[in-house]
Amino acid sequence: MTEDFSADILAIAAHRDDVEQTCGGTLLRMASLGLHTAILDLTQGEAGTRGTAAERGAEAAEAARILRVAWRHALDLPDGRVENNFENKLKVVRVLRRLQPRVVILPIGQGRHPDHYTASTLGYEACFLSGLKKIDTGDPPHRPFKIVYASLYADVRPSFVVDITDFIELRFASLLAYRSQYANQSQGGGLFVPEEEIRERTFSEARHYGLLGGVRYAEPFVQKEVGLVGDLTLLPVQSI
Repeated sequence: MTEDFSADILAIAAHRDDVEQTCGGTLLRMASLGLHTAILDLTQGEAGTRGTAAERGAEAAEAARILRVAWRHALDLPDGRVENNFENKLKVVRVLRRLQPRVVILPIGQGRHPDHYTASTLGYEACFLSGLKKIDTGDPPHRPFKIVYASLYADVRPSFVVDITDFIELRFASLLAYRSQYANQSQGGGLFVPEEEIRERTFSEARHYGLLGGVRYAEPFVQKEVGLVGDLTLLPVQSI
């Protein structure tokens, strides 16, 4: 890890390419605002149907470059066996205390893959533990101000969406950086979307959430807290 780097926004996900699928456009938009973005992948992808951990590591580095992410790291949690235990939470706590993010993006706590919903709970509990002074990791305690949940593939109504219209092509390019996962091949053919359909699906999903927010393309998020408004005349998204 880079000792002197601090992040404004840290996205935590179970696997390399999860962030690209769910909130890559948002990270691009935040970077365009001058904010420092970072990604923590909990596993290295060694159990995936396609590709090796080494291949996915190289692809993740290229995707991070496309997303203009300033820092990316993968932990050593077993792929396919992410467990919410104290040892694993401490590994995330160490990253939180090093990077000091104000905002953490987590996967929403549901989905087909157990690693995804486990990562959601693991990430939240690590954010809490990170603020406890009596847990000594060698770095000062830090608790993020805000936690939001990337909800693209969940059957939930988003709390808000982020306009990614200006970044949709780069978001798509970051996904295609994972050639081991998305290039057409016989291995895993029944599990993966054919390469010629990936663009249509990616853009259609973003278009759906964009329509909800009154923009062309967007990514959805859930927050558990009630929103606070100071001026009703400045509320975005037209009602009628």
